[in-house]
Amino acid sequence: MPTVAVVYHSDYGHTKVVAESIARGAGGVEGVEAVLIAVDELPAPGPDRVLGGRWPELDAADAIIFGSPTYMGTVSAAFKRFMESSGGIWYRQGWKDKLAAGFTNAGGLSGDKLSTLLDLALFAAQHSMIWVSQGLFYNDEGINRMGSWIGMMARSTDDPPDVTPPPEDRKTAELFGERVAHATLRWARGG
Repeated sequence: MPTVAVVYHSDYGHTKVVAESIARGAGGVEGVEAVLIAVDELPAPGPDRVLGGRWPELDAADAIIFGSPTYMGTVSAAFKRFMESSGGIWYRQGWKDKLAAGFTNAGGLSGDKLSTLLDLALFAAQHSMIWVSQGLFYNDEGINRMGSWIGMMARSTDDPPDVTPPPEDRKTAELFGERVAHATLRWARGG
């Protein structure tokens, strides 16, 4: 069964809510399994360069959706550590031709979220992955209210994660997960 892995970092729980919504959407597509992996479960390689933790699940996945909060106009330090820890996989091109997608969450309407998504897309390109875009037309009061095309954007205020991000962003995330899952099914079937 094709697998979509959602790998993410979340300091305060808001980005985790988005990741869970994406995984719910992807896993809701018949014939697709979705796994949720926090970067904390992906330790950096040791002196032997072996990657432990849940790294083998990423290697086995047919698609990987990357997600990070936007901090200071880019991915979080914890997510950047994950990216840099994947150097051995990059060297052997272990994720080549897997599907990839990305999402981010921040407090501001813009908050330079596009910069974060571009970082995620470039990271996927470094790994020779194939990028899946948002694919949802924007509605400034509903689905894709952030108007993003390259990946999924959400906005969270300082309220707790059970309140924010709002339902529109959670639904957008779910639909984004469905889109990636359908693309993964087509890709896994060879057409």
